[in-house]
Amino acid sequence: MKNTLLLFSLILIQLSVFSQTIDKSKSMVYFKIGNMGISNVKGTFSGFTGKVNFNPNQLESAKIDVCIDASSINTKNKKRDEHLRSEDFFEVVTYPTICFTSDKITKSGGKYIAQGKLTLHGVTKTIEIPLTFQDNKLTSFFTLDRFDYKIGEDTGTFMVGTEVEIAINCFLIP
Repeated sequence: MKNTLLLFSLILIQLSVFSQTIDKSKSMVYFKIGNMGISNVKGTFSGFTGKVNFNPNQLESAKIDVCIDASSINTKNKKRDEHLRSEDFFEVVTYPTICFTSDKITKSGGKYIAQGKLTLHGVTKTIEIPLTFQDNKLTSFFTLDRFDYKIGEDTGTFMVGTEVEIAINCFLIP
């Protein structure tokens, strides 16, 4: 019985060592999307909640469960940001969060791949997000098709591009 309690305690200590929370003051999601085919609109989402359990040596127990406050969108243009929050795009009143929950994390070459479910604008899809991990920071660069998530379908593609480039810097507190 003593050995079982000791083993259980060691497992809990090991798990707690690698359970991290998101440093909300430093973490950010950046995006870039085409605008009228001649320029790009750049912006950020800054409101994060969630937990990360990431140990490169124990990927079988790694987990990412994060949500972003959709209303935290910022393109440095108040009128555009209000429009992006409206029913024409993100509908933040109805869909206040953008959430990703990993099913598994694997290593491929020098990078990690988080496979899981992204829920955005009421649509849930399984995606793969490439990650790098260094100095308690997860970084990712990937592309999404906004039409896959029914965002701004009525706006067409002339004014707003279809493909959205996303960069994530997620700083973790051990």
